[in-house]
Amino acid sequence: MINDDVKKYIKQSVLCWLATSDKDNMPNVSPKEIFTYQDDSTLLIAHLASPNSANNILENPNVCVSFIDVFVQKGYKLKGTAKLIDKENPDFQTKLKPLTDLFSDKYPIKAVIEITITKIETIKAPSYYLYPETTEESQINDAMATYNVSPKQ
Repeated sequence: MINDDVKKYIKQSVLCWLATSDKDNMPNVSPKEIFTYQDDSTLLIAHLASPNSANNILENPNVCVSFIDVFVQKGYKLKGTAKLIDKENPDFQTKLKPLTDLFSDKYPIKAVIEITITKIETIKAPSYYLYPETTEESQINDAMATYNVSPKQ
């Protein structure tokens, strides 16, 4: 499910957004800075400081994660079921390693959110649909102008 293109967007996205809901279906969306894929069907997210997300997962494991390249304005939405793997779990260190390999161990990771992916959908800015001549290059140029940034030299 998590193909090479999805992996590319995971690697180049600064944040992902984790949507959860509690047992009463009250939604919550929270940004996550530390995330990666474990294999072709599993996403790992560090639980740093998101008690609402953690509690919601315990009550309702159905989640949605989205991430985009803010310059290209494309990305992916992944749906699946989540579970919390805390420090008492014998699998914690194994699940933690891919996250600390990417971001070191300087963050106080309380648990690892492991998501088994059941569905993947693409995300594209509406301009790609409304204006078929839209290219990734034009999106990047427009975004750089909007954010007043330029590429690294």
